[in-house]
Amino acid sequence: MHTTLVKTEIATPLGTMIAIADMHYLYLLQFTDMPKLTHHIQRLERRTQASIISGINAVTAQLAHELEHYFTGTLQNFTVPIRPYGTSFQINTWQALRTVPYGVTTSYTHLAHMICHPTAHRAVANANGTNDIIIIIPCHRIVRHGGELGGYGAGVERKKWLIEHEAMSRMSAR
Repeated sequence: MHTTLVKTEIATPLGTMIAIADMHYLYLLQFTDMPKLTHHIQRLERRTQASIISGINAVTAQLAHELEHYFTGTLQNFTVPIRPYGTSFQINTWQALRTVPYGVTTSYTHLAHMICHPTAHRAVANANGTNDIIIIIPCHRIVRHGGELGGYGAGVERKKWLIEHEAMSRMSAR
């Protein structure tokens, strides 16, 4: 059975994002201007053995609605179902990332400790870099040990904006 995935573009305050999903799960969420976007999409096509067509489905519609509320500061926890593809180490890293609270940052080193691999901070950083579902798997919340922002596939300025946006939204929700 051949699978078809739907690709939807979603406008956000930080630029247009592309979402790829089937009828049940979101597989990819990236900014359209990311340098490695084509690589992320090709990897997804290989892993799922699916064709990708433009359109909208229930998952991408839910995502668009949740992103709208996230960017207005009224949504802190996404409920759209996701299915990340990766190694068991990457999946464990991404699951731990999802436990980092909204509006809070932590270090690569701390995240390595969270997944019981205390010396694997470089591997954790690499797992962050291969995350196909940004914002929902909040790799932007991970900073260097000294608090420096570090890298971000969507650009350090976006990472800074996301961190500040969440911190301000969290403060105003109190």
